[in-house]
Amino acid sequence: MQRSLIFIFVCLFSLFARAELTVEITQGVDEPTPIAVVPFAWSGNQALPDDVAKVIDEDLYRSGMFKVMSRDNMLSFPADRNSLYFRDWRISGSDFVVIGRISEAEGQLNVAFELYDILKEERIIGEDIKANRENLRAVGHYISDKVFEALTGVRGAFSTRIVYVTAKQLAPSKHRYRLMLADSDGYNPRTILESHEPILSPAWSQDSSKLAYVSFESGRPAVYIQYLATGKREKVQSFRGLNGAPAWSPDGKKLALVLSKDGNPEVYVLDLQQRRLTRITHHFGIDTEPSWSPDGQSLIYTSDRGGQPQIYSIYLPTRDVTRLTYEGQYNARGRLTQDGRFLAMVHQNNGSFHIAVQDLRTGRVDLLTETFMDESPTIAPNGSIILYATQEGNRGVLAAVSLDGRVKFRLPSTDGDVREPAWSPFQ
Repeated sequence: MQRSLIFIFVCLFSLFARAELTVEITQGVDEPTPIAVVPFAWSGNQALPDDVAKVIDEDLYRSGMFKVMSRDNMLSFPADRNSLYFRDWRISGSDFVVIGRISEAEGQLNVAFELYDILKEERIIGEDIKANRENLRAVGHYISDKVFEALTGVRGAFSTRIVYVTAKQLAPSKHRYRLMLADSDGYNPRTILESHEPILSPAWSQDSSKLAYVSFESGRPAVYIQYLATGKREKVQSFRGLNGAPAWSPDGKKLALVLSKDGNPEVYVLDLQQRRLTRITHHFGIDTEPSWSPDGQSLIYTSDRGGQPQIYSIYLPTRDVTRLTYEGQYNARGRLTQDGRFLAMVHQNNGSFHIAVQDLRTGRVDLLTETFMDESPTIAPNGSIILYATQEGNRGVLAAVSLDGRVKFRLPSTDGDVREPAWSPFQ
């Protein structure tokens, strides 16, 4: 059992402060696309609580794919096609420009935006969006998603959310742990759960309405489900020994779990409607960290059945097991992209733990990070970015890397450590 606890709960950590997140770009693409986001014109008298254009500007910059023009370098601030002079923007070096205007009628805001190709002098997209003062940041993320998709062909994920775990040291042997929910850029953090005992393995349901996680609040690990809209939470069946690593099925009707109720850590699937528990793996090795394939027909999981932790797949209709990873002595915490082609994982290399990605079609493995203690990879729903936990000095931070390794950024906390990130599906 000691070996099981070390292997499965290696991600237990000592965190020392509650934290909000900021984003720092550390590496972008070699030739980012030049774009300008002009401050949106506002026809009202009372100042707005959020600068929509700034939200878009920061989103696109954080993606690492765009070089965003400073407002100080803009020759004018056009709000519509009639005041947009393409020659001026060509001189400034921008390839694209986003313009917009905000008006108010009967207490409701209307946010209009347009994206133009400067070289072709053509409008690419535009839309009018109804809003209120409280959701202007969300409108900014929505516009960022539209602009990003129009220019890259990849659906934007700026409107999604993340969860992560923080803690504050109250005494030498006492901590306060928090499960936090925030926008994808770290803004608007709020506490979902607070406990003096560790919180682990948060996982999103496919509709983004619920979280499953492991809490030690009763003195031993138990899996809980929390409904985000109401705050209601329920304890999933709890057994003697390990109860951990919950993972939602794509249809939201089942949870994959790791239980040791039969003496050895194994992967199980719990039907949440019928409360029927089915054992999936049968091996004397340790089987843990399950996650679902996008079609719900397979589970991938970590097992040391071959002597060292490696990632396996089990096809649920037949229970056929396939080993997926062979390169290196340690591969764990596997997560698939939504198309099922790429496997993100924690890979040991030269004694350090890094984030790597394996192309399941070709078998090629690419090392994406260079830090020494990387863990808990979670993939953006558009498959473009892997978010993970790592160490910066003596504290933990969240960091991210694109699937091709060309874009990197960090989300350090302002005053403490963070761990256990999970990125929401599209909403």
